[in-house]
Amino acid sequence: MITRRSALTITAAGLGLHTFPTTTAAAATTAATARPGATAESGGAAGPALPRPTGRHPVGTRSFPLTDASRTDPFAPHPGPRELMVQLWYPLGPDPYGTRTAPYTDAETGAAVESASGFAPGVLATVRAHARRGGPPAAGTRTAVLLSHGRGSSRVLTSGLAEELASHGHLVAAVDHTYDASAVRFPDGRLLLGALPPAPDDWDAQDRLETAVRAADLRTLADALTRRHRPAAGVAVTRIGLLGHSMGGAAAAEAIRLDRRFAAGLDLDGGLFGTTAADTGLDRPFLLLTSSPDHDTWARWRANHRHWGRHLHLTGGGHLSATDVPALAGAARLRELWPEALLREHLGTLAPDRAATVTRAVTTAFFDRFLLGRERPLLDGPSPRYPEIEFRWTHRA
Repeated sequence: MITRRSALTITAAGLGLHTFPTTTAAAATTAATARPGATAESGGAAGPALPRPTGRHPVGTRSFPLTDASRTDPFAPHPGPRELMVQLWYPLGPDPYGTRTAPYTDAETGAAVESASGFAPGVLATVRAHARRGGPPAAGTRTAVLLSHGRGSSRVLTSGLAEELASHGHLVAAVDHTYDASAVRFPDGRLLLGALPPAPDDWDAQDRLETAVRAADLRTLADALTRRHRPAAGVAVTRIGLLGHSMGGAAAAEAIRLDRRFAAGLDLDGGLFGTTAADTGLDRPFLLLTSSPDHDTWARWRANHRHWGRHLHLTGGGHLSATDVPALAGAARLRELWPEALLREHLGTLAPDRAATVTRAVTTAFFDRFLLGRERPLLDGPSPRYPEIEFRWTHRA
């Protein structure tokens, strides 16, 4: 049975290892120390590599800050507008920057994510990603997938899946949910650490608050991508899907419930906490890809969903199988640092490369179908090519 802790949290505090870094979120608003702006170039010193994207497009990436002046951030230590960081991955157009690959993350963010997630220090500085730094999106890019990370996690840890979708022609925009994400670094040097309670007195109220804030973050990002003058990605996005891991899946469902601009959503092993979507169903395509045991919010959603829907289960998967964590587990020394029971729950028994292959195939098929209008038989029934996928529930529109 999924609990809120296991379904929504991957922090080291949630894993029972240690707490967040002792630096408070308020203190972290000062400029980062040590080596400001230090990064690790992908392809430098040998380190773990993300699976190579399988699409035909080379991938570019860049990041930008985004402020919603219409909202006061309920999690900030001092009243102020909601501030976010967004990372884009996209099919790359003519690249004036040549073939320079982008770093997986900067040094300070990497260290904070490692500490919050119970990784051996220094591993994220050595990760080899595939996206190139900067450059414009390819002409004709019109679809966007907005990506929401798990509670206490980071956009960084879903980079591999973002690269894969971008290589197949989609623009991917991943938002770091500030004070929820383990660490968010802004261009002015501020490093804001996660500040959500690890065990609130009232989980239901906390879920509603966090899911509402996340859904509003996704809608703010949609505003930026679709504005008529100078859209944030530099291309005119016309069709948008939502992708969420863990609590990000609940945020995706809630955003679809609230906003007609979102054409479809995919929930990666996220309990539908903090949203009424489980009890009302949704009126647009929604896919649930799980690795954890079944949960009552999923059962309620299956009973109430009102459009095309699937519940697929990844046999042998773990709660983090859709993220980069399995590929990094060896270098991060997780088998030494995490308890055995939590390794099974979060990483499962499926080989990391196979988990990535299957997750990417399902995710790409879903967004190709509902954003690009391309039929993908993988979503219609069991496939001998992907025997790990169990069809638990099917609803045709």
